[in-house]
Amino acid sequence: MSMPPGPAVPNVAPNRKALVRVFNGLPQEIQRHFEHFPELVQSQFPLEVCLAYLFSRVELAHRDTLYCGVVKLHHANSELARAAIRRQHVTRDTFAELFHRLFEKPLPKAISAKLQKAEKTRDKAMHGSEPKQAEMREAIVGTLDYARRYNKFVKSLAEFPPFGDLRGFHGRGKHLEKSTTRLVLKGLGLSLR
Repeated sequence: MSMPPGPAVPNVAPNRKALVRVFNGLPQEIQRHFEHFPELVQSQFPLEVCLAYLFSRVELAHRDTLYCGVVKLHHANSELARAAIRRQHVTRDTFAELFHRLFEKPLPKAISAKLQKAEKTRDKAMHGSEPKQAEMREAIVGTLDYARRYNKFVKSLAEFPPFGDLRGFHGRGKHLEKSTTRLVLKGLGLSLR
């Protein structure tokens, strides 16, 4: 499924004010998800702090995607699904595998590439390699663009925004019994242990 890219997001911002402009151009639900970003980027904190914050929120959205996918698409008991997702060790690779398994579609390369490029800069920053400020700004813009594209893609598959308000994401559908949910979770590769 090919996704139209939506409004263009520049690849790099020349300064911190431009980062705020990029952020302000995002949909409101994404701005709410990253609510502390403007304060962080306008502060005296290094850009590494901003990028670390963005990635912590991306990882939260990834876990919420898995949880909502299991509950909405597979009708799992929400309590057991939440427990299974909390216990799951989610790496970059396992997230991609679980996403494909739950949604029966891989995350398109055009979307995942946005985050992968930013991850390289994040890794350099978190492991003391001190990336250049331009690299940091590019990684921040790439991460924000990833959130926009990812949200749009997941909404097209399952009608909920991982970077947004998830209240009522399941609708009125019925959940499976706990015993059946355990089997579904196991079949999807999620463990309750």
